[in-house]
Amino acid sequence: MEEGMHLIDGNGKFNVEGLKDFMTTTGFAQCRLSYAIVAIIGAQSSGKSTLMNHVFGTDFKMLDACEGRGQTTKGIWIAKSNNIEPFTIAMDFEGTDSNARAEDNTAFERQSTLFALAIADIILINMWCKDIGLENAASRPLLKIVFQVMKRLFKPRKRTLLFVIRDHTKTPLGYLERVLREDIDKIWAAVAEPETHGSASLSDFFNVHKISSPSPVEITALSSYEFEEEKFKEQVAYLRQRFITPRVTGDRWEVEPASGFSIRAEKTWKTIKDNKDLDLPALKVMVAVVRCEEIAEEKLKQFTSDNDWLALKEAVQAGPVSGFGATLSSILETYLSHAVWLQSCSVLLVQLDSESLNLYVYFFNSYDKEVIYFDKDVRNAKRHQMESQALEVVRDAYVTMLEHLYFNKLESFKTRLEQHLLNKREGSVASAHICAQSCLVEFDQGCEDAAIRQSEWNASKLREKLCCDMLSEMMAKYEKQLTDVLADEVQSLFEAGETDTWGLVRNLLKSKTDVAVSEFSDAVVSFDLQKSAIDTKLQHLREYARNVVERKAREAAAADRVLMRMKDRFIQVLNCDENSKSRVWTREENIDEIERNAHSASLKILSIMAAIRLDNMTDQINHVLFSSLMDGTGAVPSSQHTGATADPLASYTWEEVSANATLLTPVECKSLWMQFKADTKYITNQGRAAQEGLRHAKRAIKIVVRVVAIVGAAVAAAVGTPTAMRIAASTEVAAVMKAVAPELAAVMKDLVPEVLAALKDAGPEVLAALKDIVVEAVRSLGPQVVTAVIALMMNVFARPQQL
Repeated sequence: MEEGMHLIDGNGKFNVEGLKDFMTTTGFAQCRLSYAIVAIIGAQSSGKSTLMNHVFGTDFKMLDACEGRGQTTKGIWIAKSNNIEPFTIAMDFEGTDSNARAEDNTAFERQSTLFALAIADIILINMWCKDIGLENAASRPLLKIVFQVMKRLFKPRKRTLLFVIRDHTKTPLGYLERVLREDIDKIWAAVAEPETHGSASLSDFFNVHKISSPSPVEITALSSYEFEEEKFKEQVAYLRQRFITPRVTGDRWEVEPASGFSIRAEKTWKTIKDNKDLDLPALKVMVAVVRCEEIAEEKLKQFTSDNDWLALKEAVQAGPVSGFGATLSSILETYLSHAVWLQSCSVLLVQLDSESLNLYVYFFNSYDKEVIYFDKDVRNAKRHQMESQALEVVRDAYVTMLEHLYFNKLESFKTRLEQHLLNKREGSVASAHICAQSCLVEFDQGCEDAAIRQSEWNASKLREKLCCDMLSEMMAKYEKQLTDVLADEVQSLFEAGETDTWGLVRNLLKSKTDVAVSEFSDAVVSFDLQKSAIDTKLQHLREYARNVVERKAREAAAADRVLMRMKDRFIQVLNCDENSKSRVWTREENIDEIERNAHSASLKILSIMAAIRLDNMTDQINHVLFSSLMDGTGAVPSSQHTGATADPLASYTWEEVSANATLLTPVECKSLWMQFKADTKYITNQGRAAQEGLRHAKRAIKIVVRVVAIVGAAVAAAVGTPTAMRIAASTEVAAVMKAVAPELAAVMKDLVPEVLAALKDAGPEVLAALKDIVVEAVRSLGPQVVTAVIALMMNVFARPQQL
């Protein structure tokens, strides 16, 4: 730690010899222009020395908290900063607003502050967080006088003004920065303009380091050293880095080398001491600031411990409280507007006129009664601050109450909207705006009930959020409604795979979307939206409906689904006739032509699912697929593609179709077709086999019938028809059968295996056809011959050992 040197004592005496020795022993005189002077000013006991020691590694005397607040640093001390480059001199100044000096001796405070601004490159202004925004805070009148004298006594020279906000509370730093910057700008603008520097701006005297900020000051905030020491040290360590990092600390071309610092410092102090025009507000203003603040803090503490307030605070955490605003306003009145005294003196007050009543209220208010003898401006400013702080205490409870209202009304709207959509009559236009209007009215009534009279707060932003969320819920319901009415029907159209599938999809999309848009337009009237906002919502609804269709199209265009539908369509066309009946593969059926028709129907499905056609634009996908794939090889006939690519299906894009609208690329279509052909080949082969089996069965049956006819004719010719009839029923048939048995057996021996083999492979359709053929052939023989042949055949097959 670097010990400090007493540069200027408490009586204002400048230590010339001590400064020379300091410059020699520290090596400061040899630094030329590579040095920086950092000074700190601020109220007494605000932790200036503590801050300097932690940031610059110095050993200035610090306040002993156990001994209470008092003057620790007297005069001005300087010390060399430890381990900071460039060479940095830290200056610790006596605190302002010290009760160790009489009111008539406050000139030293003004002089030392002006010296800091004149001699230093970087000035740290140490101030309490709670003083920001106050008209009579200790730093404000001081800066006002110092700025005025600076303009008159010194020519503009750049230096950095760094405000250090001590004991930072939960108030956002951004808010504190804004208020503080505005105050600095106002102070500068308010000081009298001397003739010499009448046009000088604040930025002419101070560096602008933050490009985003219009104010030439820097601001940082530190936690309480007493209550948050570790956090304070972390923040100080970060602050230290700002001085270690190389930076421009001033207009070095206007600053003499370090060897001349002692002379400049001495002459600057002499100039300040000789000036008799420096003046600050009387000490009573300083006292008023402190005492009014203490009284305000005491009253605020009483309010925060009030049992009624604590009970209300706890109740609102659990849910909305009826009469919240009136109850809380009444509690605040007790501490801010003299509610207790009014209750106890209500009889007397009835007899007073309004002016007298206001006077009584003023004098008997607990805060005003105690600060009545202090400076008027100070006490009013502190009273306003106390009221603001009290409202900050209750803000969270108020916000919680509004959040309860918000969530309750939003849930109520969801329930009512759901019931409305479920119970909507057929053909009626949606009237969801009734639900919205009712919920908004109830929300406004609840906000009015929660309003605090002492504040100007309103729930406009939360109401806007409620409107937006209700609108989003309504939009979600209509989106779900569109999904429900579109998804299944669109999927059915894709599965049907009709020639005009996309035309049907477009018509369905338009009709359902028009209905939803019409209903939604009527439903949003209660939200008081501009036409542009409504148009945006309606466009979103249209885009959502289109996205539903596109999503279903992409699902339906999955390779496995398309392949399955193609095979189903192929089997349907191949195995069913124009009446949707199972096809019998008779000789009259042209299986090659039927197969081509089945391939064509299946390829149509592939063409439909190759691209999204919601914009009704023409394309050549169908033509390319049919011309490339229907010849059975997958190649494109050269006569149709002269000068073109040998295989248009080798591409990954379709002409006239965007990438976003492509569902299956040409390469994918060709691959699916080849797989389809391989998977359905066996189905065609089954048809061909059935047709061939039926042909063989027909031939075999005809032969059998002819043999039977020959045998029957032989029997009839041998014995005559009447006799043949008797023979068929008598024992004599055995003799006839014995004569023709060898020939009949030979014929049957060759025919039976062939017939049985054909019947074995035949399906139910073939057997049914054979039945019809046999019946027709038998009927042509006549009843007598049939009877004889049947009898004859029964006897033959009854005694197979004779064959």
